[in-house]
Amino acid sequence: MKKFMLLCLSVLLLGMGVHAKTLRLAMDADPVSLDPHMQLSGGMLQYSHMVFDPLVRWTKDMGFEARLATKWERVDDRTTRFYLRKGVKFHSGNAFTAQDVVWTVDRLKKSPDFKGLFEPFVGAKAVDDHTVDLITKEPYGLVMNMATYVFPMDSKFYTGTDDSGQSKDLINKTGPSFANTNESGTGKYRVTEREQGVRVVFERFADYWDTSSPGNIDKIVLTPIKKDATRVAALLSGDVDFIMPVPPQDYDRIEKSSNDQLVTMSGSRIITFQINQNRVEAFKDKRVRQAIAYAVNNEGIVKKIMKRAATVAGQQGPEGFAGFVSDLKPRYDLKKAKALMEEAGYGDGFTISMIAPNNRYVNDEKIAEAVASMLSKINIKVNLKTMPKAQYWNEFDKRVADMQMIGWHPDTEDSANYTEYLLLTPDESTGYGQYNSGNFSNAQVNDLIAKSSTETDPMKRNMLLQQVEQILYDEAAFLPLHWQNLSWAGKTSLDIEAIVNKQNFPYFGDLVMK
Repeated sequence: MKKFMLLCLSVLLLGMGVHAKTLRLAMDADPVSLDPHMQLSGGMLQYSHMVFDPLVRWTKDMGFEARLATKWERVDDRTTRFYLRKGVKFHSGNAFTAQDVVWTVDRLKKSPDFKGLFEPFVGAKAVDDHTVDLITKEPYGLVMNMATYVFPMDSKFYTGTDDSGQSKDLINKTGPSFANTNESGTGKYRVTEREQGVRVVFERFADYWDTSSPGNIDKIVLTPIKKDATRVAALLSGDVDFIMPVPPQDYDRIEKSSNDQLVTMSGSRIITFQINQNRVEAFKDKRVRQAIAYAVNNEGIVKKIMKRAATVAGQQGPEGFAGFVSDLKPRYDLKKAKALMEEAGYGDGFTISMIAPNNRYVNDEKIAEAVASMLSKINIKVNLKTMPKAQYWNEFDKRVADMQMIGWHPDTEDSANYTEYLLLTPDESTGYGQYNSGNFSNAQVNDLIAKSSTETDPMKRNMLLQQVEQILYDEAAFLPLHWQNLSWAGKTSLDIEAIVNKQNFPYFGDLVMK
């Protein structure tokens, strides 16, 4: 009788449309570990959003949304208090408390990949079981940004030693560890099967706290498919339901498919050329740098080379970032470029060297060739050399060329991060200006960025960073080209648009499959 009743219930549920839904997902790679602190990368952060939950997460409009923290407040200029969600369980069954946040932040400060981001923090302190303070060494304007990186781990689960005698909380980038192969997060999905490079299976956690989520995916089968063409073919043939990323050359094919959809969004990785003022005397003249900016047709590059895979840029941070100035547009004007060269005394031009990678950014070699051709129109002859990324970064660091390509995505999702690494006066002791191969140096920019790092009022901080962007634009400190677009594709039965964002962390837990 019991079996009969269960059978009847199953039939009834199916009749109501309630049945398990499986998403067949293909990415260009699978997570390299189950330890969220082992590597700071997009792929690992995507994994973290599936298996763990952050204190807060980014919204589409670059705001912050409550997750394991339900609300927050600034107690003083160095302390931000987070009120934690009650009744949350880890996959192990352990209850989530403030102590897990304290333990996690402490581990982040030890992680080789994350400790730089968390260097401004003293750590976390539990006020009670469901209240925790994040405390910084000095006033710090990016506490909320960093809270998006705090995916609380199950401190009880990761405490002790494993079968080999190693500490379970060991972070091991080159060898085995308990955390590399075992997980206990608070996320919607548990990892139930994993064969590195072949397949990862995520299954819905029965005791997941977020019962209000519209997502109805019960199981995700992730297959890593490195080759772009093979990944697209798998979608079009119906072998998978969702792919990321989508190669630009296949946008049209996907859009022509009646069963599939393409979703793109402007990202935050800026593609630029740096202009080395120490190597070329002419580059010390602001008018020459401005002439370069006027000579390069950013919009033309996006239209003819990137073909919808990029958004034209006139500054570092995209719209939505603190510091964005809507008036800073690309300034292609060949007539003005030639006039500036004449005015600076370089009408007859000169010869420079340029390097770029040929397999790091989308169409990087073609972009470099186009820029070189455009500069020839103002009599700057370019000797261009491109090379694989494995060779490129050594040459970049040596600053072997007069103009060098670099792309940058800020880990803090904040425009100050671009300036700190790409345009501050190089300082080995702090690491600022580490990738400033143009040797640009401006005392006012240095001062404004220093002030922005300790400014906790968002409006005041935004104004400081807007001043930075304006100075960089006026000085033509570098050559901005475009922000690379992000891309996803899947079956028309999926509400992809609702779960994607500029950070490229699709919130699969909220995905609805019709």
